[in-house]
Amino acid sequence: MKLSEIKKELNSLTTIAFQLPNGELVPNHFHVTEVGKVTKHFIDCGGTIRNEEIANFQLWEANDYDHRLHPEKLVHIIELSERVLNMPDLEIEVEYQMKDTIGKFSLGFDGTNFLLTSKETTCLAKDNCGIPAEKIKAKIGEWKEKASCCGSDAVCC
Repeated sequence: MKLSEIKKELNSLTTIAFQLPNGELVPNHFHVTEVGKVTKHFIDCGGTIRNEEIANFQLWEANDYDHRLHPEKLVHIIELSERVLNMPDLEIEVEYQMKDTIGKFSLGFDGTNFLLTSKETTCLAKDNCGIPAEKIKAKIGEWKEKASCCGSDAVCC
């Protein structure tokens, strides 16, 4: 989800809810403690120099159980960040404190809740890293008998 998309969705909501991948909701007294622009400048394992930019939201919960962040306030925070940090319309990554570490999530929306979706690592240089492509496994019963190249109608023999 991009910054423009979350602002559009927030403008149609009266409350904000974030749902974790396991279906649980982030407690509704959460804070958005930062909206930032993160730049990652790196070299992948194939030697390609890469630059990535994302918008980072950090969710945090304290013991102020009566706190509620309203959609219009979050839109204001996002717009201030865009202006002050000169942020283009970036993809959003959300940080949220899990049991033992900070979780990083992509963001979606189901019409009611903002969905924190799991992220996975991958090789960015699959053509250069030397890991063989996975073999395709055929299921028993899906095998087809190979046609002979030397049959009566073949042109190769």
